[in-house]
Amino acid sequence: MGRTYFVEEAIEQYLLDLTRKLKPCVTGLLIGQCSPQRDYVIRAVRTPPKEEQKEDNSSLSKLAPVDEEWITMHATQVSRMLPGGLVVLGVFIIATPELSKDSQIALRRIIFSVEKSLTKRRLWKSTEEEISDRVALQICSSTKKVVCRTYDVQDPKSSAKPADWKYQSALSAAWLALDCTVNVNIHIPLLATSPNHDLEKNTKNGLNRWSKQIEDSVFLINGQVKDDDTELLEGQKKFRGNTQSSTQLSDVKVLTQLSQGSSHRSTATVQVCSGSINLKGAVKCRAYIHNNKPKVKEAVQALKRDVINTLSDRCEILFEDLIINEGHHHKSFEREYHVLPQRLFVPVAGSSVMFSDYKFGDEADAEIQERFVEILDQSVQAEDIHIAEEINT
Repeated sequence: MGRTYFVEEAIEQYLLDLTRKLKPCVTGLLIGQCSPQRDYVIRAVRTPPKEEQKEDNSSLSKLAPVDEEWITMHATQVSRMLPGGLVVLGVFIIATPELSKDSQIALRRIIFSVEKSLTKRRLWKSTEEEISDRVALQICSSTKKVVCRTYDVQDPKSSAKPADWKYQSALSAAWLALDCTVNVNIHIPLLATSPNHDLEKNTKNGLNRWSKQIEDSVFLINGQVKDDDTELLEGQKKFRGNTQSSTQLSDVKVLTQLSQGSSHRSTATVQVCSGSINLKGAVKCRAYIHNNKPKVKEAVQALKRDVINTLSDRCEILFEDLIINEGHHHKSFEREYHVLPQRLFVPVAGSSVMFSDYKFGDEADAEIQERFVEILDQSVQAEDIHIAEEINT
């Protein structure tokens, strides 16, 4: 039996509006959450047009607009704007009947390309019980017929399996949120044996070591250590009736291990260094979890991944900004201070979930609003942009 996707009702109208576009096909991403019992799709986002596509509105007879590299790049941008618990769950394509067969082949290719790219960037490891099915949604622009299939992205030879696509109102209106602030103080040595300091590579190596500490950390939910397999809402059920239209927020504290204990031998390595990178500050982390009897381990895993992703993503954004503004040449031997971008959150209409983004100090609200329209196809009011942090270095 195939998987069932419960889908936010507003997506039906969104996809219907896209079928009215004059292009022979429209592609996009599906955003949501996997769980052992069922999967949830809370947002569909069309692929932004390239500049040349904006200028050329002529009708095309082939799947020329399906640019695998462009869609994969879009998925990378989208994944940075997702808080913990949300992932790119799959891809959709809306095409004319004569392109039906070609579009199914294209969908399979894109799903594996997107997953490969997103996995490559991650600093955390997938677990054995992780859901590895990704959804491929095909819609006929004439008949509006919907065909939903899944592919197992862990298996390169995976064939399509049928899946159910069910619309549901107010699907994520009362999802649960977990919030925590993590104080970061990471020291990354730059070895003297390395002739050219690749700051980005060294930073990623340092973050890799730090991410393992986060994965081994203890997370206190509302001051308590809870067993992995207990329900997250256990002991809070009497409040559920009052929270149907708002987020239930859990405050989480992160306890990292100071040492490995006396049973582990510790070996120190002496290395000659010619410099170091220091990452210091407090980062705001957030994860959302479905409200269908979620387990503690699901919630904690989602928050741990957000802690790791938010620091990794903003370091990536900083290096991209440095390359754009300063070129590839960094002054490796001088003391430099760079401010990492601050995290902000923006509400999703009809949902308790908020999307995330990062803002440099000199960025205007208009630039953030423009980015949300381009990447997430969502218009944002300036007053809805919530800056979550103080400025960090």
